[in-house]
Order: sequence, then structure tokens, then C-alpha cells
Amino acid sequence: MRDWNKAEAPGLDEIEAMAEAARATLPAAFAARAAEVVLRVEDFAAQEMLKELGIENPFELTGLYEGIPLTEKSVMDPGGPDVIWLFRRPILDEWIDRGDVALGALVAHVYIHELAHHFGWSDDDIAVIDRWWE
Repeated sequence: MRDWNKAEAPGLDEIEAMAEAARATLPAAFAARAAEVVLRVEDFAAQEMLKELGIENPFELTGLYEGIPLTEKSVMDPGGPDVIWLFRRPILDEWIDRGDVALGALVAHVYIHELAHHFGWSDDDIAVIDRWWE
């Protein structure tokens, strides 16, 4: 049995390692493009980000893709890498609330969902093949 008196919540680096592990399992057709996207892990989304999205409760945002989807990119677009943001505290909160999934699986799900936006998929497109939330 695990000694919960010594257990600590995973930190930012551990959440990042879980997402990187998910990236490492991608099929070759997606891996190169996924490697171009910067991964950032923070405890919560910045207030400006939440305000832009119209989100009041920071626990409602577990991840975010920030960039121009590949299906819309042009050589005229300004430089700078696309970014996938993962938010540790909302992810941990979701994990606790669900209680039926491994934390690594949840982190992988959030990462892959945001990566799908990089490939140009809408939330509706993702929902067709990803029945995670059912």
C-alpha cells in the first residue's frame, strides 16, 4: 500500500514528462509536426488568456493550443512557434473529480486534444473519434 503521508502532488516537470511520453508514442506521420510545437506547463492559465477566452474559473481550462493550425498556415504568417499549454492544477482537479483514470492517461488525452487543434481539427472533429468524455 502506498504511504500517502509522504506522497506529493506531481509538479510541473512531472506533468510535462507525462505529456512528452504521449508525444513519444505518436505515429511517425504526426511525430515530426508535433515536435515543432512547444510544450508549456503552468499551474494555471494567465488571467489575460482566461479573459480572452471568456473563462472566469481558471479550473475550467486544462489545456490550450496557441498558434495557427497547419491547415491555415501560410508562408506569410508571422514567425514564432505554436504552443500547447497544459495547466497542472485544473488537470489534477479533473483527475480527482473523475477518479477512474490514471493521471498519465488524462495528461496524454489533454495533450493529444490540443495537438489535434494544431493539425487543424475542430472540437467537433475530435469528438467524432475521441469518446473520452462519454
